[in-house]
Amino acid sequence: MSTFLATALAGFSLGFSLILAIGPQNAFVLRQGLRRSHVFAVALTCALSDAVLITVGVTSFATIAEMLPAVVPVLRYGGAAFLFVYGARAFLSAWRGGVALSAAETGRERLWPVLLTCLALTWGNPHVYLDTVVLLGSVSARFEPALAFGLGAVTASFVFFFGLAYAARALAPHFARPAAWRLFDLLIGGVMWAVAAKLAFDF
Repeated sequence: MSTFLATALAGFSLGFSLILAIGPQNAFVLRQGLRRSHVFAVALTCALSDAVLITVGVTSFATIAEMLPAVVPVLRYGGAAFLFVYGARAFLSAWRGGVALSAAETGRERLWPVLLTCLALTWGNPHVYLDTVVLLGSVSARFEPALAFGLGAVTASFVFFFGLAYAARALAPHFARPAAWRLFDLLIGGVMWAVAAKLAFDF
């Protein structure tokens, strides 16, 4: 496997894991998919928003690190700590269980109110900046080439949002079962802790 492909797969894996967890944006995308309301526009808005933020993180991290060398270890160990806590929360959620996502009522809406809501849920969430600009940006600096890592993360966003939006009908019964979310949480926790270990111990 080439270095470029391996790096892209690493970016894809981490990027995909970061957006798997239940959140307001994912719930909204799933809701629109279940309603079959502006599915393409909503998925594209979410994916392009992620692409912009990830690109900013990947392309500007090297410049920031060059200007402020102290930022590198702070982001490295800060990112590792964040991933450890994120993974612990995922494992805790899997242990507790009882999480499920219910479908909204069906119907049709106007495009612009839907897109404005989508943008508000995406850009108004402070965690999106930590996940994309800071976390993915800092982790990308540990891979060569960093742009391949970013490309993998961007691809993960497109795959996830379009997959979730268009597969919503088929996924609905599974999303209503707490056991499915337990499995997702276990997978998320495992990936998060693996990346945290790589950052913290540099291997």
